[in-house]
This record gives sequence, C-alpha cells and structure tokens, in this order.
Amino acid sequence: MESLFDIRTEQFFSVFVTMLALVNPVQKIFVMLSLDSQLSDRDRRYVALKSNLVAAIILLLFLALGNAIFTYVFNINLYAFRITCGFVLLYNGFLALQEGILIKIDPQTRLNDVSAVPIAMPMIAGPGTITAAVTLPNQDGTIVTILAILAVIATNTFIMLHAKHLGGILNRFNLMSPLIRILGLIIATIGVQMCFTGIKDFLSAIGMI
Repeated sequence: MESLFDIRTEQFFSVFVTMLALVNPVQKIFVMLSLDSQLSDRDRRYVALKSNLVAAIILLLFLALGNAIFTYVFNINLYAFRITCGFVLLYNGFLALQEGILIKIDPQTRLNDVSAVPIAMPMIAGPGTITAAVTLPNQDGTIVTILAILAVIATNTFIMLHAKHLGGILNRFNLMSPLIRILGLIIATIGVQMCFTGIKDFLSAIGMI
C-alpha cells in the first residue's frame, strides 16, 4: 500500500510542475486584476479563496472517482465536457479582446456564482487539469498526486490573493490593458483548441477517424 514514505521528491515535483502549468497561476493575476474596478478588496479575497476551494474539491473528486463521474453520475463523455469548457474559455477570451477585461460581473451576479464558473471551472479546474487528476494517480501514485494538487492550489491561491501587488508594475507602465487583450487572444485560442480536441475525440468515438 502506498504511503507517505514511498514519495520521492523528484516524482512529486514532476506532478507538481505538470499541474502548475495546467492551472497557469500567471493567468489568474490578470483575472483578479480585471476584477479590481468591479469588486472591493474583501470581495476579491473571497473570490480568490472560494474559487480555489471549489477547484480543489472538483479535482480531488475527479481523482477519487474518475470516469465514473462522467459515465454513471452525469452520463456524459469527456469530449462533450471539453467542447463545453472550450466555449466558456472562448467567450471569456473574446470578452477580454473586446473590452480589456477577462471577467465581466453583472451587478446582480452573486460572488458564489462567479467563483464557481468561470474561475474555479474551467479556469482552474479545466479539462486539462481534470484529465491529469484522473490519469496521474495511475502513473505516479495517488498520494503524490493529491499532495501535488494541494500544493498547486495553495500556490495559485497565494498568487491570486497577491495579484494586486504583483500586477502593480504593469499598471505603472500602462501595460495591463494590452497584456489582458493578448491573454484574451491566447485564452480564446485555447478554447478553440479544446473544442477541436473534443470534436476529434467525438469523431474517433463514433469511428469516423
């Protein structure tokens, strides 16, 4: 049985780096800064903490139950999930390109809602991170993957909580708006790629390719 004593440092860091790249905390700096004019400091802290907590629960849930969640609970396929998340990212990327903000919060929108979608899912716990949470335990061990996920979420939470300070230099040189638009283009492109990957998986599932 796997135990804490079986964990190798290089194995942990390998999973940690993989998950960290998929979560992409740098992107979350811009997400939080785009909320600067829309929310108070207290509300932004709430969003940062709540979104990461929700994302951690989602990732650990998929790690524990894996494909059973899709197959037996929701009766959906992973390719459908990829396509849906792709559209969500495409919308947010387009919003950033048009208006220079990554997330636009309607005054009637509850913070719980925006914390869950789109920040927790799919911006933190997206198809890539969920797929990694499902597959990495078989490759590197369950405990290693759990610890790596928790470490990544903790890192992402820290960065989101301190996004205002980290982004201060960008505002000083008036780089925020151009960089958000560039990031919006990248996010939209990732969304399109997710859609194409989901469509490819669907066509493969039905035997067309």
